[in-house]
Amino acid sequence: MLETRIIRELLVDDTAGTVEGAHLSAASGLARVGDRLFVVADDEHHLAMFDLSGQEPGRLVQIFEGELPLRHKARKTAKPDCEALLRLPAFGDYPNGALMAMGSGSRPSRHRGALLALDASGDIQGPARTLDLTPLLAPLHDEFSDLNIEGAFVQGDTLCLLQRGNGVSAINARIDLSWLDLQRWFAAVGPAPGPESITRFELGAIDGVPLSFTDGAALAGGGWVFSAAAEDTSDTYNDGRCVGSMIGLVDARGTIRTLERLSLTCKVEGITAAAMGDTIDLLLVTDADDRRQPALLLSTALRR
Repeated sequence: MLETRIIRELLVDDTAGTVEGAHLSAASGLARVGDRLFVVADDEHHLAMFDLSGQEPGRLVQIFEGELPLRHKARKTAKPDCEALLRLPAFGDYPNGALMAMGSGSRPSRHRGALLALDASGDIQGPARTLDLTPLLAPLHDEFSDLNIEGAFVQGDTLCLLQRGNGVSAINARIDLSWLDLQRWFAAVGPAPGPESITRFELGAIDGVPLSFTDGAALAGGGWVFSAAAEDTSDTYNDGRCVGSMIGLVDARGTIRTLERLSLTCKVEGITAAAMGDTIDLLLVTDADDRRQPALLLSTALRR
């Protein structure tokens, strides 16, 4: 079992009252740039930036226009459902790289994304560029009857998407797309890339509740780590009781080498990784599934 430490609640500086309760509750993806940690929540039109060197509340950055309804049912219908946030390396008009938030694709209304340029210091530069991810995600519905993209990362020349198998079909998979082709699509000089390969994974269960991917992060040498949650639901739309989360290590050949349960019972939905010798230091964020409760930033370490 992996010992898990709570670093902080994800409180935000929100004098304008943009985010109910002045915190993120449904944290669903994160990306680290130096001492900056960027967190996206699946039920907000903003992401938040936190300074890891201090404990100050996060700074909100708007990524989509408009306001979301406050009532739970209406908000769930209208939300962009951004479940993945990844850092993109330098390309094209983004010499310092960019952040990309991605909708899950589980509903037609959840095909939006946002692209945010980074400056030389790793901070966000300029307004977000809204993306219609339909050309990228719609073809994947032919592969997965319950499409639900929950994680994404770039590894070399490959953009890796993680399909969360918490629907009726219960398929967990890694979907590999060409990062070079994606760059061309961003620049409107080529079509959206289709999958180059799809690899299915069996993740097991916690207390009889199946595990499903919630995020992933690349490691040097072709390996990667992932988070997986055991949520008692067979529906990509409705939440269920979460009985725990696990962290997995996959080698460059695509074999799961390690799968360990976190000591804290929570639903982890975002992960970053930094390898130091035989140890992989991990930062994690949780989804409280309750807008009254702040999401948590956690840390743990995984041995190779």
